[in-house]
Amino acid sequence: MNAYLDIFRNRRVAVVFLLGFSSGLPLALTGNGGSLQAWMTVSGVDLTTIGIFALVGLPYTWKFLWAPFMDRFVPPWLGRRRGWIVATQLALMTALAVMGSLNPANAPWALAALAVIVAFSSASQDIVIDAYRTDVLKREERETGAGVSVLGYRLAMLVSGALALIIADKIGWQNTYWFMAALMGLAVLPTLWGPEPEYIRPPATLAEAVVDPLREFFSRKGVWGLVLLIVLYKLGDAFAGSLTTTFLIRAIGLTQPEVGVINKGVGLAATLVGVVIGGALLPKLGLFRSLLAFGFLQAVAILAFMWLADVGKNYNLVLFAVGAENLTSGMGTAAFVALLMSLCNHRFTASQYALLSALAAVGRVYVGPASGYLVKLMGWTHFFGFAFLAAVPGLILLWLLRKRIVNA
Repeated sequence: MNAYLDIFRNRRVAVVFLLGFSSGLPLALTGNGGSLQAWMTVSGVDLTTIGIFALVGLPYTWKFLWAPFMDRFVPPWLGRRRGWIVATQLALMTALAVMGSLNPANAPWALAALAVIVAFSSASQDIVIDAYRTDVLKREERETGAGVSVLGYRLAMLVSGALALIIADKIGWQNTYWFMAALMGLAVLPTLWGPEPEYIRPPATLAEAVVDPLREFFSRKGVWGLVLLIVLYKLGDAFAGSLTTTFLIRAIGLTQPEVGVINKGVGLAATLVGVVIGGALLPKLGLFRSLLAFGFLQAVAILAFMWLADVGKNYNLVLFAVGAENLTSGMGTAAFVALLMSLCNHRFTASQYALLSALAAVGRVYVGPASGYLVKLMGWTHFFGFAFLAAVPGLILLWLLRKRIVNA
């Protein structure tokens, strides 16, 4: 835990924590987040339109397409990384403020256009903040930096999600969006305070920025093993979490308010604790041992859901299962972010980190349809047993690649 005191002593780590908050803040305020959905719902927008709004989150999935642009071009202010961060933060502040001036019932498509701008600017901010974190931290700071970055991100999601719902009931949604815009404006301050990473010559052309990151990464020895590890490491966790709400309501018989309190309250609190613990242990254990230990705990936590499916409705067991899954997932996420950082070449950090994070999302995106089919085929108990087994190949591959990761 002493490593977390570096927040107050280490300028780079402190800035990384605050930028993690900046990165997480816009997520719930676009089509994929609960806050915008809640605003449209209370404003009387029809369900079809609300459903279509989910599409405005597509920039998060495709951000690797324009990441090379942010590697290649250097803004005329603050350098290659901080210059782009400030530009995206100001764009987010402006777009959120304009969103706050609209009424979803009267101008839903104008709101949709602004939500797309917010999502695009937020995805772009993610690209360059990921690159900045990877470039600015020294090797011995990487693990602590990964932990505090994820912690800041999760805290921001709490502010723009749960807190936004609470304050909107007091001051209205328009004022709430203006408040969030003000927070984004304040996020510029740590960007200005943060040091610019050591200068590395950017790609000379846009074509070089597109081709060279791929060529450099895929020419590495044993690269396909690393790619497979990125896809598999959190696969079991993705399976177990894909239908948690449906499982708790249909199979266990909890009410929607109970699920909301447990998933959003206990689950989020456990995730934050897991991120803190994982970030504190990372510097002591090192990257490989952290990935192995946290990955093993992630897998074991899935068995609590298997136990719950077999036992049935039991509130103590529900709290234990949800808490254990979110706690270990937070620990695993902190280690996984450190792994992705270790695999990037600093000349192409934006492009390579965006590509690696897209590969990491493959499991989360595609397990949903498979999960529904598997539950119908084998039932809940055996489904969670399958999710546990799905975590094993990633751990085996991690062990086989231990020398490569220890030297990363």
